[in-house]
Amino acid sequence: MQMPALDETILARRSELIAGLRALVPDGVIADDDALVAYDCDALTAYRQKPLAVVLPKTADEVSAVLAFCSANKLKLVPRGAGTSLSGGSLPLGDGILLGLSRMNGILEIDLENRCAVVQPGITNLGITRAVEADGFYYAPDPSSQIACTIGGNVAENSGGIHCLKYGLTTNNLMGVEFALIDGTRVRFGGKALDAPGLDLLGLITGGEGLLGVVTEVTVRLRRKPPSAKALLIAFPSIEAAGQCVADVIAAGIIPAAMEIMDRFAMDAIEAYCAPGYPRAAAAILIAELDGMEVEVRATAIEVEAIARKNGALESKASATDAERDQIWAGRKAAFAAAGRIAPDMLCMDGTIPRRALSPVLTRIGEMSKEFGLPVANVFHAGDGNLHPLIMYDVMKPGDLERAEHFGAEILKLCVEVGGVLTGEHGVGVEKRDLMPLMFAPTDLAVQERVKCAFDPQSLLNPGKVFPSLSACVEGGAMHVHHGRMPFPNLPRL
Repeated sequence: MQMPALDETILARRSELIAGLRALVPDGVIADDDALVAYDCDALTAYRQKPLAVVLPKTADEVSAVLAFCSANKLKLVPRGAGTSLSGGSLPLGDGILLGLSRMNGILEIDLENRCAVVQPGITNLGITRAVEADGFYYAPDPSSQIACTIGGNVAENSGGIHCLKYGLTTNNLMGVEFALIDGTRVRFGGKALDAPGLDLLGLITGGEGLLGVVTEVTVRLRRKPPSAKALLIAFPSIEAAGQCVADVIAAGIIPAAMEIMDRFAMDAIEAYCAPGYPRAAAAILIAELDGMEVEVRATAIEVEAIARKNGALESKASATDAERDQIWAGRKAAFAAAGRIAPDMLCMDGTIPRRALSPVLTRIGEMSKEFGLPVANVFHAGDGNLHPLIMYDVMKPGDLERAEHFGAEILKLCVEVGGVLTGEHGVGVEKRDLMPLMFAPTDLAVQERVKCAFDPQSLLNPGKVFPSLSACVEGGAMHVHHGRMPFPNLPRL
């Protein structure tokens, strides 16, 4: 990717700015060129850019001080959690700092009476569950990267996961956030109360992708572990049949805790990686998890298996123990790692479609795979129609990356055409930025941009992400039009 011209004024002041940052965070500034390589991309590894410097605060006060410093010096800032973003949401800027929140990883309070926990943004998603599971509680959203991804990043991207079908995305499990604005001021949205007066600004900042401020504290909802849970592993002769089964289950009024589909390509990779014992003869498998009271789980399992048989299921296996259920899920959670072993590079797409469109969309993706000459593994949250096609390519082969991007763009366009949306949980970042006009009219985008400007009038927070352009901001009562090009103007257009 050809990078934009850097701000020469900022680059000329690099030593001065780094010294100022070190005065604020004495043991948390990385400026050595070799060390900065570790931060030059996130999980969208096709694009790389070393930041001006990396700052790793330990406290909310240090975050506020860094933000105020950036505001005063017109220094751009990109927030980063664990760097697991698959949309380039934390891709650095060469003339901006990367604010890493991984050292702010503590649990501040566990309040089981109110079924919530107050945590710092750098704690891992899985770390919250591990802190409360001995008491019979857990945190419901479970992205595949939950062992590494942070709760602050989950808030920024409104992350989901396998169990989002029944228990919702991050926004449905979020109670409150402490939020640092670009001038260093910290504000609180929401809290332990069921509802709060005023505008729902908590809903506004959830999924804000780092464009509005920096999360410094999060209050999450905890849930009681269900008394019974069972996973059904159902084999199908085609991925279309598996997709239709999902649509029929939901149409029957059944809401499983999770419903996941994998195709043959994905299953082969997973079996070679961790051997969970998936059916070898199937073209696709459906994993459906049911939870609740034991009698309810047993009865619902019978209904789901009956619907599966009507859709031509080859076989069905139900877990008898928690260990068996964990083994079934182990393969699904390892899908991305497994696919990464069979190709040098991979694009993990993220689009959402109506469940009624699962079969035709999956068929079309298979056709496009042949047209573009690139293999694709389908692994996705079937219950809510959130697709994650894994496009395999080799960046060392001329034209492969461009074909992969074009393929990915066509998948996302197809999602919108059938009544879906560009993203389900990965966010827009830079990956889908130039496709936003497919979903939003110019007026729609302009209104969203004005919200960004209200929080960040100088456009210092994560510029170049989400919006194809940022035309104007209001500051001091006057309109300021941004005539310069947005960062990453030469990002290969999807």
